[in-house]
Amino acid sequence: MTAAPRKRPAPVRDFIVSRGISGAVSLFIVTLLVFAGTALLPGDAASALLGQNATPAALEAIRRNLGLDQPLIWRYLAWVGHALQGDFGVSLASGRPVTEILLPRLGHSMLLASVAAVFLLPFAIGGGIAAAIWQDSWFDRLLGFTSMLFLAMPAFLVGYILIYAFAVRLGWFPSMSVLPLFGGAAAWVKILALPVISLVIIGQAHTMKLTRTAILAVLATDYVLMAEVKGISRRRIILRHALPNALSSILSISILTVAYLIVDVVVVEIVFSYPGLGKLMVDSVAYRDLTVVQACGLLFALIFIGMNFLADLLALLVNPRQRVPARGV
Repeated sequence: MTAAPRKRPAPVRDFIVSRGISGAVSLFIVTLLVFAGTALLPGDAASALLGQNATPAALEAIRRNLGLDQPLIWRYLAWVGHALQGDFGVSLASGRPVTEILLPRLGHSMLLASVAAVFLLPFAIGGGIAAAIWQDSWFDRLLGFTSMLFLAMPAFLVGYILIYAFAVRLGWFPSMSVLPLFGGAAAWVKILALPVISLVIIGQAHTMKLTRTAILAVLATDYVLMAEVKGISRRRIILRHALPNALSSILSISILTVAYLIVDVVVVEIVFSYPGLGKLMVDSVAYRDLTVVQACGLLFALIFIGMNFLADLLALLVNPRQRVPARGV
């Protein structure tokens, strides 16, 4: 009797299914945290909308119209149900659809993060590779010191230092990134320069250290040690052997860096008054515009979870060893 053929494993499919389930669970937890966080904000949304001179009858009427008089659980279920359909409701402050407000701001934030990534990734990854090539040299120590320095500096402090140096003292760039109606590419360069420099300074240290660590981890493997015994130069070992094998790690680092840039824009947008998604979220908190705050928080979480999923998936596709199941399992 012929034995039934063994079912071949499908690591990519299994990965997508497992990470899809974990991502859905993470997103569900985020919805709970976002909704609970907005519900626990101090103050009253109705009072913030109508002002201090509003009568109790007017406050009661607007709470009823906005559904704020409903139990919290019913409000949460209604919000999640509409969000699954792509409907985030209407802004409490302006009366406009939340999606109509979010999309332009999301485009501005993505533009800022993308431009910063174009400059950050080659510089940080190249610096990490160079630090691995000249490990324990003065260059490596200098990069390590500057990385620790920038990691210890808050994002807002970096922004204020740049404003003081390049806007107040030198006058090269504006201190506030107000989007130009006219002026072409030159105007966009001026308003994006300081926010981009801030994001590059903030993100390069972490990316550089992770790249250096990934290269050094590959250099500790047996085949690299054998290449060193054969007398092959360290630079050639890194560029011809270690770097290709560390490609999956570097690819994951790059995608996660972009994800962190999108999250870090919140502080940078506030410092430079850049009209992006982060500034919209903070302004909406101040005005108690709960629907906009909830949508911004959910969108940030969705972007971050999606970027993490993409990083792990590309690492799995690039590195064949991760698609081979362990023997004896």
